[in-house]
Amino acid sequence: MGLFSFIKNAGAKIFGVGKTTEEEKAEAKANANEKAASDELKSEEQAGKKLEQTIEDLQLDVENLKIVIDDDQATVTGKAYDQSTKEKVVLVIGNTNGIATVDDQMSVDHIEPEAKFYTVVKGDTLSKIAKEYYGNANKYQQIFEANKPMLKDANLIYPGQVLRIPNMD
Repeated sequence: MGLFSFIKNAGAKIFGVGKTTEEEKAEAKANANEKAASDELKSEEQAGKKLEQTIEDLQLDVENLKIVIDDDQATVTGKAYDQSTKEKVVLVIGNTNGIATVDDQMSVDHIEPEAKFYTVVKGDTLSKIAKEYYGNANKYQQIFEANKPMLKDANLIYPGQVLRIPNMD
């Protein structure tokens, strides 16, 4: 008898119990994918909680606020004090990196006319936007006020940002 060569890690464990190395690798990969999915879910839950905290910190009044993030979509529920607050909450969430869509399922206590939303493009200023919507560049302050507390400075807007444009009736 002599020595027989085998592929060291190709067979099952001794006495037929266990898994082949390939099975173990496949199982480890599946477990890693499952853990990654679980971690992503936890991460999405944490992101939802952070957004809820941000909205609270901004003093936007929403009862029973709940934000659920699924991939690049956020679903928001709760009862906003008024339409303005509801729109600001949607903007806070939507203007967050990684969020592509917001499913707004909030209700409103005090109904008022809805504002328009405007997506900032390169070269925009609040004055330019005010001129377009109100016919008067000097009304930029109304847009600035409508977007507080998310905007801290009327000169700090960026392409891709979505702003509220309130009705001026």
